[in-house]
Amino acid sequence: MNQLNLPILSLLIFSPLIGVLFILFCGRKSHTMIRNIAMMSSLGTLVISCIILYTFKSHTSLMQFEENVPWIAQWGVNYHLGLDGISVLLVFLTALLTPICILSSWNYISQRVKEFHIFFLMLETAMLGAFLALDLVLFYVFWEAMLIPMYFIIGVWGGPRRIYAAIKFFLFTFVGSVFMLLAIMSLYFIHKDITGVASFDLMEVSKIIVAPHLQMWLFAAFGLAFAIKVPMFPFHTWLPDAHVEAPTP
Repeated sequence: MNQLNLPILSLLIFSPLIGVLFILFCGRKSHTMIRNIAMMSSLGTLVISCIILYTFKSHTSLMQFEENVPWIAQWGVNYHLGLDGISVLLVFLTALLTPICILSSWNYISQRVKEFHIFFLMLETAMLGAFLALDLVLFYVFWEAMLIPMYFIIGVWGGPRRIYAAIKFFLFTFVGSVFMLLAIMSLYFIHKDITGVASFDLMEVSKIIVAPHLQMWLFAAFGLAFAIKVPMFPFHTWLPDAHVEAPTP
């Protein structure tokens, strides 16, 4: 269901990259211009999220603003996006916090200003994509894409122990992601065995009945990845190092 008949979710996800494109053409010492472009880009994303929030229909459980086009057809991978009552709030919160973070870094980040704002806008794109993806492969791509800018933001602009914190963050989250990838591939083959159709589509995969013992293993794999990312005890030990060493934004 797409109320606006526009690919507004794609526009929302990739609008920060428009700012990245403009920043790439800025000189390294054009700090004010870079900050202004990053701020305008993030505010533009916020405006789009406000439009989505305003037009969102709260009386239905159906996915809204859906976009679904083939991506890797032979493997059943689609570029499938959608929004429900939970993700609409997470998307709005992400879009709201990004300009606040950029504003808080206005005078704090004085070295490699260009690179910092590029990574920060890339991070926003990856976060929004993870909240909106309805294809498991697409979700995994956005999920992993978050690691790259976060690694550099901590490792370049962090405190004295930033390299240690960045590597620890990357290793913890990457290990969790490996288990999630195994669970995604398992769901793919289970779905293919039951239906005969190759698909990573979350809406289709959720319709199949999985044996209870397999459900436990799949839940454990996804749960481990999410528990590390959140993070939850006892997988939280990367958090103190990363958040102490990471720059305030």
